[in-house]
Amino acid sequence: MQLSVPTLLLAELFVLILVGALMLVAWRGGRREPTLGYLGAVQLIGALATLIISLRAFELVTPAVVLGNTLMMLSYGLLWTGMRRFAGREASVLGICAGAGLWLLACLWPGFMASLPLRVKFYSLLAVIYCLLAASELWRSQRALEVTLWPSLGLLLFNACFYFVRLLFDPGLPSEASTGIEATFFAVLVFETLLVSVGMAFTTLTMVRDRAELKLRVAALSDPLTGIGNRRAFMEQGERLLRLCAEREEPVALLVCDLDNFKRLNDSFGHPAGDRALLEFSRITASRMRRQDVFGRIGGEEFACLLAEAGTEAACQVAERIRREFAELPFIGEGVLSVSIGVVTSEHGGYRLAHLLALADQALYRAKAKGRNRIELSAPGPESEGRV
Repeated sequence: MQLSVPTLLLAELFVLILVGALMLVAWRGGRREPTLGYLGAVQLIGALATLIISLRAFELVTPAVVLGNTLMMLSYGLLWTGMRRFAGREASVLGICAGAGLWLLACLWPGFMASLPLRVKFYSLLAVIYCLLAASELWRSQRALEVTLWPSLGLLLFNACFYFVRLLFDPGLPSEASTGIEATFFAVLVFETLLVSVGMAFTTLTMVRDRAELKLRVAALSDPLTGIGNRRAFMEQGERLLRLCAEREEPVALLVCDLDNFKRLNDSFGHPAGDRALLEFSRITASRMRRQDVFGRIGGEEFACLLAEAGTEAACQVAERIRREFAELPFIGEGVLSVSIGVVTSEHGGYRLAHLLALADQALYRAKAKGRNRIELSAPGPESEGRV
């Protein structure tokens, strides 16, 4: 079956305009994710370039070769930059325009304009370079992005391979009189461009959507002031940690911390001072946590720490370091900052988080009643008395 080149060109033009417009609408209507804007521009500039290149059929070869392919190179530069912006790096104007500029410079050489095979090879080389650069931006950032990148990477590498094959084996784009394998290859070229353009648009939309959903999930589980986990995150992660430790029969300790006289601090020095106290406490406590521990802000000035593989002695050591370092901060005035901490371990409270929290709260209330700025254990005994 022979593919109709004019029909494919018309379909490519229509699809590129439609997809480009939809990408720009998504960009303007959403969170203005720059990647969508760049990909929308890629599609629309590609459509314009396709229209200009089709002028070859009317023997307007010079505008088609010079302007049409310059715009195509510009669209490749925007594609690379779109992937670069998605990976969190800044756009490079030089990188966007480099391919287009090199094509224009090459067109100033009469021998280049006279040689169709040379133009094909140079165009293919630039396309391969841009596709590999775009793929490398995603590959280098795959861990940080935390979204599915393989569809986009696959399309970019497929396009790079296609143009590498063209670089090696395609003698040049056929004229209207060309028949046989050359005309078939040109039809395949148009079809491949159409598939990759549409595929990149949809895979990019998927990546942007997945990252937006991830950000929403993170925001739903993060305290907006301190950046640590909120109560919901602490409960979910804490339950998982407790289940794991119960299966392994490992001890767990829970610390519930409450900043002393926090309302007085806000009333006396203003809410910025209160916010700073919360941030400083979060910083100090987070620095004492290990990767397997769970730390979160579970109330206004109340925090909780779940320490894996920690018994009474280890828990009290961590709590004492937190209490002392927070009290010694060079804040507004000496003695302004202090924290009371209630401690309970799984040896006494088991592995149910709600029960541990209740016991730690009781110990915390005792610490408050005994004068604040101290640590209290849930089950004081001969070797676990309340500590200042």
